[in-house]
Formats: sequence, C-alpha cells, structure tokens
Amino acid sequence: MKPPPFTYHAPLDLGSALDALAGAGAHGKVLAGGQSLIPLMNMRLASPSHVIDINRVPGLDTVVAEQGGVRIGALARHSRVERSGPAPLRRALKLVAHPVIRNRGTVVGSLVHADPAAELPAVLAVLGGSVRLARKADGSVSADGAAVRDVAAADFFVGPLESDLRAGELAVSAFFPDLPPGSGFAVHELARRHGDYALAGVCAVVTLGGDGRIAAARAACIGVAATPLLVELEGGTPAELARAVQERTDPEGDIHASAAYRRHLVGVLAERAFADAAREAAQ
Repeated sequence: MKPPPFTYHAPLDLGSALDALAGAGAHGKVLAGGQSLIPLMNMRLASPSHVIDINRVPGLDTVVAEQGGVRIGALARHSRVERSGPAPLRRALKLVAHPVIRNRGTVVGSLVHADPAAELPAVLAVLGGSVRLARKADGSVSADGAAVRDVAAADFFVGPLESDLRAGELAVSAFFPDLPPGSGFAVHELARRHGDYALAGVCAVVTLGGDGRIAAARAACIGVAATPLLVELEGGTPAELARAVQERTDPEGDIHASAAYRRHLVGVLAERAFADAAREAAQ
C-alpha cells in the first residue's frame, strides 16, 4: 500500500514549521513518530496534501521538570519517557504497543491522535494535565514569537480520534502534573495480547485522609467511551469506588467484546487500580 501524493516539508526550526502549517491549513499533518499517521496514509484513511516533518526542529525532544509537574516535548519518544519520565507515565508506557513502536512513537503524538483506547490520553486526563499548542496567529505570545495556548485535558479530547488541535497548530508539549501529597497512582487494563489495544482499562488516582482511608479518588477509563471517561469520586473502599465508576460507564460492543463484558471489566479493573493506588499512597 502507498499513500496518496503529498508535499513534504522538513523545517529546521519552530518558526519554519509553523509557517508550513499555516500555509497548509486544514490540509497539513505533522509527522513526529509517524506510528499512527503513516499507516493511516498507507491505507488511504488519511490523505493530507502537506506533511510537515518536525524531527529536525531543535528543542522539542525535552523531558523537563517544572514547578508542579513534568513537561514532555513533542519529539520525546515513548522509550525515553519510559526510562526517565514521571512514574505514572513509566507504568502506562509499559503497556503501549511493543518496544520497536515505543522507540519511534512520541508521547505528544499519542495525545494528539486522541484514540479513546490508548493509555496516554487517560493518564493525562486522570492527572489533570494539559497540552500546549503553538501557531502563527494571534493569542498569547511566547519568547520565540509563536502564539501559544494551553488546553486542559478535559477540553482537549473532544471525540474519537479528535482533539482540540486546530488547523495550523502544532502541539509542542504536554504537561503532566505531580501527584498530590498522600496520593497514589495505578493503571490496569486487559488486552487480548500484550501490546494490543486494551478491551478496557482504568487509570486511578487516590488520596488518603488522615485516618489512612481513601478520601478522594479519580479514574479515567480506557476504551469505553468516545474520549477518556473521567470519573471523580468521594471517599470509599476500592470496591465501592469501582461500582460507582462502573455505573457511570455505557460502553459499546464490537467484534472484540460485548458492551456487557466491557462494563464488567471496568468494574474489575477499577477495583484493582484503586486498591493498588491506595497501597502506593500509604507507603
């Protein structure tokens, strides 16, 4: 299979990349890791007229600790973040595809792809992170002259394979906040084979109260809605919290699993994730 014809751009700096994106408008796509874009183009499911390859743009492959969290640059590969990123990302990335894919794929690219069955959008959602977008346009102006805006995860994922990234914009980084004090994180999923997309999954964050019990909890469910399904809860036992999460899910069935089975999985996986997160928070 071969992709349809397109114009290839290889900018050497951020300004040139934004120029190319501005000129391409709705007909442009960014190439970073290419683990989603290239197969889609080869299968003629995507046919951009312009492909902007940002791999030569300096300064986009960073993993930097900032106040309150870690910022991941647009060219930071899964494998690098798996080795040196924050603990929640390291755990989730072990579930993403296979090493050869993680050596090339990028964290920010996975977020922009916005697959509701993917792990990283759920991690960003449950941590309350954000994505930074840049363009040649009006808006908040950064030091390098690009107009930037930060979009919270709750607003960034708007539908299956659809994000708030607009024509002419480049996702330059994502911010993953630190866990609050007294909190723990866990992720559980079930896939038919390791590395496959999960039939269902749950990322959980719990915060313990002074009595050692769960005082607050959040869960982001994978593969059961059009976007990562975020559920915020009061305290309770892992079993009680899991039932509350399960009650708020209404998945669809497909050739891989029925809706009832996916809903059952959410309950099982949520209880495991809440229990593991609570154990981590207690350490």
